[in-house]
Amino acid sequence: METVTGTSAPPPVPYIADPYPTLARIRANGPVSILHSDEGLPMWVIARYQDVRAALADPRFGQDSRRAQALADNRVAGVTLGGDIVHMLNSDPPDHTRLRRHVQGAFTARRVAAMRPLVERITTSLLDGLAGRTTVDLVQDFAFPLPMLVICELLGFPAEERNVYRSWSTAILTHDDDPTAFATALREMTDYIAVQLRIRQTRPGDDLLTELLAARDAGQLTDDEIIGMVFLLLIGGHETTVNLLGTATLALMRNPDQHRWLLANQPALPEAIDEFLRYESPVAMATLRFTTTPVAVDDVVIPAGELVLVSLGGANRDPDRFPDADRLILNRHDTGHLAFGHGLHRCLGALLGKLEGEVALGALLRRYPRLALAAEVRQLRWRDTIMLRGLESLPVSLHG
Repeated sequence: METVTGTSAPPPVPYIADPYPTLARIRANGPVSILHSDEGLPMWVIARYQDVRAALADPRFGQDSRRAQALADNRVAGVTLGGDIVHMLNSDPPDHTRLRRHVQGAFTARRVAAMRPLVERITTSLLDGLAGRTTVDLVQDFAFPLPMLVICELLGFPAEERNVYRSWSTAILTHDDDPTAFATALREMTDYIAVQLRIRQTRPGDDLLTELLAARDAGQLTDDEIIGMVFLLLIGGHETTVNLLGTATLALMRNPDQHRWLLANQPALPEAIDEFLRYESPVAMATLRFTTTPVAVDDVVIPAGELVLVSLGGANRDPDRFPDADRLILNRHDTGHLAFGHGLHRCLGALLGKLEGEVALGALLRRYPRLALAAEVRQLRWRDTIMLRGLESLPVSLHG
């Protein structure tokens, strides 16, 4: 069984720029590999499609963050797996079931469809703001503000503070790089959410935060649970779409045949979004799991009490599931990717993320069909974390 080193510190730049050769090696190595952090903390890695899909739906893989941290503490001192904030992604039933029930109504197919006009208005406004410019940073000027403005509208948060939210999100999601910045961002963000709760108590609105406060007043949620829920929605509500829009646009510019095909077949954009999600999974690694009992993955048994990483990016590039998996094929006609996870913890905002991707990318291509990369690929900066697959910036030349 292969041992891969170096996860607590940021992975090497070559992996960040292109993780897929390493993931292919992990898949070829066997059903699981063991990866060690720089502090020596072992984590089991699952990267084959069938094994990843099974693990995501297997209740023997727990996600309770407090139990996971205790397991880490028993092995290596000083390793921080995350904060103390409890939310849906790091809790198990029955808490997970109860927490999810209070927000899932905001993300039904009907509620998401009703948000299309809002997404279209924001998209048009952002594209209008690019008028007259020849070169822009598509991430900072378009891909980031769009989903952030949508989630601010949903929560009733001040949109003008979106850059602060983004800075907190970055510090929290790349905490291995700067633990002090992580702790500061976590404290500032939770304090900010608590203030917003107090404001909404005196000034209710037509938003999700007001609905959550009503659930608290009915004895169904605590303030800490609402803070954890808003924390997750504020970060998760924009990160996936930011990464999707950036990597999808880059993929089109690097695959001109697929760019031409999509321009000629724009009604196929909803299906193409699924291929973009498969090709570059915005969330590359699922939330950390641990085995509550021994679990057999193919012919390997992971003992109880082991930390486990489940690679969504590895699964979605598995050639045993997706022929020609390393090629972008927009008319693949296969929507079985795992970019939004699978099972109990499947991404609650999947429909909203796909809607945002469809509306934004479609409008961008209609406005600028000859969009071109304004930097060399090797100069592009990627998010410095193994958990996400996204660009820090994407310089593009605008051509009508």
